[in-house]
Amino acid sequence: MDLRYKADPPNIFEMTAISPTRPRRRLSLRQQDARTAWLLVIPSLVVILGVALWPIIYTFILSFYHAPTGINQVRTFVGLGNFIEMVKDQTFWETIGRTMYFTVASVGLEMVLGMAIAQLIHFHPWGWKFLRFCLIIPWAVPTIVNGAMWRWIYSADFGALNSLFMQLGLIKHYIPWLTLPNLAMPLVILADVWHMMPFVALILQAALATLPIELDEAAAVDGANAFQRFWQIRLPLLRPAILVALIARTVDAFRVFDIVYILTSSGPANKTLTITYLTYLNSFPWGKQGIGAALSFLISIFTISMALIFIRFLYRPEETQ
Repeated sequence: MDLRYKADPPNIFEMTAISPTRPRRRLSLRQQDARTAWLLVIPSLVVILGVALWPIIYTFILSFYHAPTGINQVRTFVGLGNFIEMVKDQTFWETIGRTMYFTVASVGLEMVLGMAIAQLIHFHPWGWKFLRFCLIIPWAVPTIVNGAMWRWIYSADFGALNSLFMQLGLIKHYIPWLTLPNLAMPLVILADVWHMMPFVALILQAALATLPIELDEAAAVDGANAFQRFWQIRLPLLRPAILVALIARTVDAFRVFDIVYILTSSGPANKTLTITYLTYLNSFPWGKQGIGAALSFLISIFTISMALIFIRFLYRPEETQ
């Protein structure tokens, strides 16, 4: 008979009570990186929201007030009065039409010329690297400097354009080009196209460089000529890049201000008055900040609508995969 001491069996309830708590689940390395990234980004987000979001909210609120500039001026709530006054003003609709003309002409020329130059660089002719380098120069020039340069070119006293035409015998005396009502806007468009066309060309050239050359070679073997290879092969594959360039340039052209401010200041006789310049005039020189704020939101509505239209008709999800 075994007389050794045998301990009582353990109490399962007692073991449960005194068992230590389950250790916390450790975060994965990716989760730790994500948490660290958010901690680093949050201060910047707060600053961005304070700098960008609050002015948007304040401008939206201001659009419902009659808000003259000046010290101790009383702001009066007018509801949709600013929007109604603006829509009833014929100058507003004339300005919209003029801005659309500038946008369509400028962006259209930039897309056509940009595509042509991108195609030229794509086939690597002699000096193509130098050409690509030269494309960056007009785009890198600040818009204010670009406007000042073209103002000197168009100058009625010592402009290069007048000098060139005089030497060619096309004109007999210097012409003040920017004071001609029918030529002022086309000259502004020319200056804008020279400045921003390289942006479109570089985007399209970069997209062309990613296309598989085998498709083009196979089409050439099948007897397709150069235009057919461009129209039926390269152009459809360039649709995403064209969409990016088109949206970026259309939104930017519709909000044009600085080139107009430098070249013509909306003259002559408001022939180059654009919607953004009208917003500036209402907000500052004319002291109608409420109408200026309402115009700002209408500009946003127009630009967002145009971007959505382009996406609706040009975006093909299967082509981006």
